[in-house]
Amino acid sequence: MSRTDDIFKPALEGKNIPILTLDNKWHRLFTQYNPSPQMKKWEEELNTLLKRQGKLNTESKEIRKLKKKLMDEIVGLADESEQGNKQSGKKLEENHRLINECNEKFDLYQDELLDLPAKINAVNYDLMIYTMEICYEQIKNNTKEIKEIGDWIKEIRKELKKKLIRKQEKEVANNNLYQYMHQVFGSEVIEIFDMQYNPDGKKDAPAPIASNFSEDE
Repeated sequence: MSRTDDIFKPALEGKNIPILTLDNKWHRLFTQYNPSPQMKKWEEELNTLLKRQGKLNTESKEIRKLKKKLMDEIVGLADESEQGNKQSGKKLEENHRLINECNEKFDLYQDELLDLPAKINAVNYDLMIYTMEICYEQIKNNTKEIKEIGDWIKEIRKELKKKLIRKQEKEVANNNLYQYMHQVFGSEVIEIFDMQYNPDGKKDAPAPIASNFSEDE
């Protein structure tokens, strides 16, 4: 993904973009789809940076605690060393050495912590853009299928309307034929033929059914 001619970045400047891998709603977006290798790569990279940030923050707190402990010990050790206690003098030197190590390590951690937010935001931004591409592509595909299904339903409704009209016409024709037969041959004769041709006793044709579909559908 090219970042040099990114059209979205200026528009998104200052917008609150959540860290996606920490957001359950983001994970639910892809419960029905397998993540692509590219998405998996960014997800793992982002999680690695977040874990590193958390580790550095935790270790920085531990360094501050250790440094405070060492400095508290120095006060007592300095007095004992001045009184000629060689062991306290060695311990005092060791504490100074450890404090210097703490300072160096703390500074390194702080420098890395200053750089991490920009790295996290960059990967999170790539993951967000990729997420948008996938979601909008799926919306596009769904919209196309919705239209196809809608067109199919519209055609089926038209065909159903034609069939309903045809059914009504046949019902009216049957009813007219039966009435004319009664008028010409009389009910007694018709009953004899009904026993042969209409053994279920359905003499009367069903009443015409009104269509529920309008011409606009």
